[in-house]
Amino acid sequence: MLWYAAPAADWEREALPIGNGALGAMVFGTLASEHLQFNEKTLWTGGPGSAQGYDHGNWRTPRPGAITAVQDDLDTRTTLDPESVADRLGQPRSGYGAHQTFGDLHLDLPDAPATPPPDYRRELDLDNAVASVAYTHQGVRHQRDFFASHPDGVIVGRLSADRPGSVTFTLRHTSPRADFTATAADRTLTVRGALADNGLRFEAQVRVHAEGGTVTSGTEGTLTVTGADSAWFVLAAGTDYADTYPDYRGPDPHAAVSSAVRRAGRDHARLLDRHLRDHRSLFGRVGLDIGQSLPADLPTDRLLSSYTGGTSAADRALEALYFQYGRYLLIASSRPGSLPANLQGVWNNSTTPPWSADYHVNINLQMNYWPAEAANLAETTAPYDRFVEALRAPGRRTAHEMFGSRGWVVHNETNPYGFTGVHDWATSFWFPEAAAWLTQQLYEHYRFGGSTGYLRTTAYPVMKEATEFWLDNLRTDPRDGTLVVTPSYSPEHGDFTTGAAMSQQIVHDLFTSTLEAARTLGDTPDFRRRVEDALTRLDPGLRIGSWGQLQEWKEDLDDPADTHRHVSHLFALHPGRQIEPGSAWARAAEVSLTARGDGGTGWSKAWKINFWARLHDGDHAHTMLAEQLKSSTLPNLWDTHPPFQIDGNFGATAGVVEMLLQSQHDIIEVLPALPAAWPAGSVHGLRARGGATLAIEWRDGRATHLALAASRTRELTVRSDLFESGQHSFKAVAGRRYTWERKDGRPA
Repeated sequence: MLWYAAPAADWEREALPIGNGALGAMVFGTLASEHLQFNEKTLWTGGPGSAQGYDHGNWRTPRPGAITAVQDDLDTRTTLDPESVADRLGQPRSGYGAHQTFGDLHLDLPDAPATPPPDYRRELDLDNAVASVAYTHQGVRHQRDFFASHPDGVIVGRLSADRPGSVTFTLRHTSPRADFTATAADRTLTVRGALADNGLRFEAQVRVHAEGGTVTSGTEGTLTVTGADSAWFVLAAGTDYADTYPDYRGPDPHAAVSSAVRRAGRDHARLLDRHLRDHRSLFGRVGLDIGQSLPADLPTDRLLSSYTGGTSAADRALEALYFQYGRYLLIASSRPGSLPANLQGVWNNSTTPPWSADYHVNINLQMNYWPAEAANLAETTAPYDRFVEALRAPGRRTAHEMFGSRGWVVHNETNPYGFTGVHDWATSFWFPEAAAWLTQQLYEHYRFGGSTGYLRTTAYPVMKEATEFWLDNLRTDPRDGTLVVTPSYSPEHGDFTTGAAMSQQIVHDLFTSTLEAARTLGDTPDFRRRVEDALTRLDPGLRIGSWGQLQEWKEDLDDPADTHRHVSHLFALHPGRQIEPGSAWARAAEVSLTARGDGGTGWSKAWKINFWARLHDGDHAHTMLAEQLKSSTLPNLWDTHPPFQIDGNFGATAGVVEMLLQSQHDIIEVLPALPAAWPAGSVHGLRARGGATLAIEWRDGRATHLALAASRTRELTVRSDLFESGQHSFKAVAGRRYTWERKDGRPA
């Protein structure tokens, strides 16, 4: 439960998020005029039809030999400054667009108090995904409840009071844009228009139901409820966007929006019940007890401000809450039927949001889904899968026109309109490895779930085409004869080089996974041989430098005083699986990570939680979690870059899982990075690769009970000090549950 003793005064810092994947809203809990800012995820400027013109980022005129010329220069000069490469290979964006706020609902309450009464409470119940406001005024207890239903595709709000006839308000809509009309009739407020930039049509309908009292329509597009016992509304919204290349347009949204409002019917209790059952079926799978205890009178903002990163029960309460909040946010911002979670999930109050509230694919979109599999929310990855699949068609064109190759490619960032080319911001325009990295989540979904049907129809075709791109584009390094990525740029600093560590590690990860999948599915021997040969010749991107560090570049260019937020050359440690704990590479990664320090922005601190966990250093992982909470978390527990970026929330939740359970090397490691700050506790519902769901209990830092439910029949190995030999291998049978317990201090 997140709760506060005052209304929200700031959208970014204080308002509370609800969402159903496609729709999101921020609840303020203000008194005289309740405020809900809302979004529909496909409301985007730019793309086809944009007044600026749109080219997917592809070069507007041919540049024959441009990439080869840069590669030749790198062969002779070793490094090139980013500005010079951007001048030769980049171009200004045109028609890229930005996510748009849909607008704001205001519920003007003429009888509300001017200041919060002593018992005012604003809360977000994560178990139920309901945001509520409650207070007593002039002897009447008032209650407001808001939720976003995925089963019914609507946002629902209800106002009630414990004295009949005490609910009166006027509902109206505002927007920072002037491209819409708002009309009210038959208890329904309709907002309809088209974006001035690209003509994208949009519509929202808000239908009000009252129990007792009256509902009247105003000529200025308002609905007024007077003297009701309670009243509730449903909001549906949509656009004519479709994820189909090259037009990205579908039917007018009117029919779908009208249908959603009509289906919601007149039964609030039924809507709430469907919502609760749907949300709990996902959220309720995982429980975490790290010995937390929260004083009943301590609001969340004070819980955060008083957090010390120590070992108090209140500190642990915030840590456990933050972990579950990440799971809540992923459910709320990524459900089947819409786009995946963007840089701000599904919440945006601007027409010019930071970084367009787009999809950065040099880590941020990928980080959004790090907790999905292990934190038992695999269903939330369906929008990600569809989005990556939709990038293939424009990505093939970019691969052909820019690189003259097969396969598909996307660079540093993209939008819902298939932007797969380049722009001209020197330090972030070139990242053709992004497509390879995007495929990693698809293969992880297979590794956790084991469906060869999914692997064959969804993951492998995308992986194979990304592999074909790199089979065509790797170049032999004249220095040592290895295959390298060139030009190569390590995000988001330094010079352009040949074979930067992150570039090589990503391609190594792609080739390794694609080869495994090809063998599983029995792809042609010729293709498998080509991948095997390339993997043998590929520079792996692992090299130990002069001060014991894992090198960021192929040349020993690392500065031990460099504290840049990107630690991209540790990709092989996390989210990759190239580096194993205890190896020389792991020790070098620790040297690099230590030199970079514990600072950084929100998302980079979240990544460092995962790095330290993979190094089996639970105390340092916990230090990074504490840093995240102390200096990169807002009062509503959103991660801040700054400004707000949701990837830090998701990355931190994934990091907590990594502290408790790892399986990237096909061995299930129990409590691999348990911090001293959590000496006793339990967790249930976490998933491991290979088809296992685990419940773990521990005391004095040691596992005392372990239960494993198998969803696949296969050999599993579990590593834990619960076993006398340190690990236990057995053949798990699908549908069976296995338990081990330490008794009298002795191993199981």
